[in-house]
Amino acid sequence: MNSSDVIQPVQEIIANVCENKDKALHDYTLKFDKADISDFKVPVETIKQSVENISPKLRKALEDAAENISKFHKAQIPSDWTMTVKDGVKAGQIIRPLSRVGCYIPGGRAAYPSSILMTVIPAKIAGVEEIICCTPPDKDGCVSDEILAAAYIAGVTDIYMVGGAQAIAAMAYSTQTIPSVDKIVGPGNIFVATAKKLVYGDVDIEFPAGPSEMLALVDETANPEYIATELLAQAEHDPNAATILVSTSKEVAQKTVEHVMEYLKTQKRSDIIEESLSKYGHVLVASSMEDAIDFTNAYAPEHLVIVTKDHYKTLESINNAGSIFLGNLTPVAGGDYGSGTNHVLPTSGGARMYSGLSAESFLKKPTIQELSPEGVKNIKDMVINLAEAEGLYAHALSIKKRAEDME
Repeated sequence: MNSSDVIQPVQEIIANVCENKDKALHDYTLKFDKADISDFKVPVETIKQSVENISPKLRKALEDAAENISKFHKAQIPSDWTMTVKDGVKAGQIIRPLSRVGCYIPGGRAAYPSSILMTVIPAKIAGVEEIICCTPPDKDGCVSDEILAAAYIAGVTDIYMVGGAQAIAAMAYSTQTIPSVDKIVGPGNIFVATAKKLVYGDVDIEFPAGPSEMLALVDETANPEYIATELLAQAEHDPNAATILVSTSKEVAQKTVEHVMEYLKTQKRSDIIEESLSKYGHVLVASSMEDAIDFTNAYAPEHLVIVTKDHYKTLESINNAGSIFLGNLTPVAGGDYGSGTNHVLPTSGGARMYSGLSAESFLKKPTIQELSPEGVKNIKDMVINLAEAEGLYAHALSIKKRAEDME
């Protein structure tokens, strides 16, 4: 299934939510999630209590991850600046946060508390005042304590028990319960991804995204057993996840496949892994590192693992990748959870033109300018000549008048 297959049903969902608002959300939640919910908002006390309901071990893991994510994303915040372009002409840029942001947190096959940390914390650091989350409920009309605890630790304003394309529509256009937002971020299935594309323009989104993907670029120095675990980890995401091994060593490639088959026997999600690998798993042996790098840049993977003799030298030739993991000791899971970098990343070649989610994703950068009398004099002729050449004589008049009054 691709986005063209679901455009019409998603358009219908969006139209229904725009017209019928909470009633449409209720009906879709009953239909798709089998939950009969009249109040979509999770009570604040329920969110607070969730932190006590999870294990101390998980709570510490969430808090440690939140600390690392915060530290990394704080470094991304730019500062206001001004410069003198020409004598008397001052220009610059100021930094302002978005007012309200919506984070979509997927449900379905598994709960993803890490996605809350990755979407909410950067927005919080950027200074967004109101951050809401939408996530599908279980059949009992509840959200897991793991999700709620992560939301509490991250600093979510409100959580709503709504999933799918209907949640995206609600955050884009509002209902009686859910407010409209300036930007919607977060991963989701093909219906969610398609809905985000369709509402883009009325609200902002981080980038179009599809199933997760990983490419491992390796030479003879790679540990085949470690690379095998990377392929397995990627494949267990989803039957549509893509895993690619590009190696300049045939021996490493062969041993990696052998370890994949060995580990697969003991994996709890082996059925998902097998389906993913059979559909979108590939092992390529390149005749040279140059060819391997060319393929990697053309593919522009969401996650790129580099294990080569000099991975920093290899990195110099990499232009297109969402997030990059260097060396034998750096698994993608480190970035997924604990290194501090963001795991909301562009897929399907999107890394050719998009970067991953960051604190800057939630900022606006208005420009400012100020002219002194000297500045008016210095750019007067340029502005007048260009404006009149374009037939915009009132534009020319606006600076002519100021210049005349200063004479």
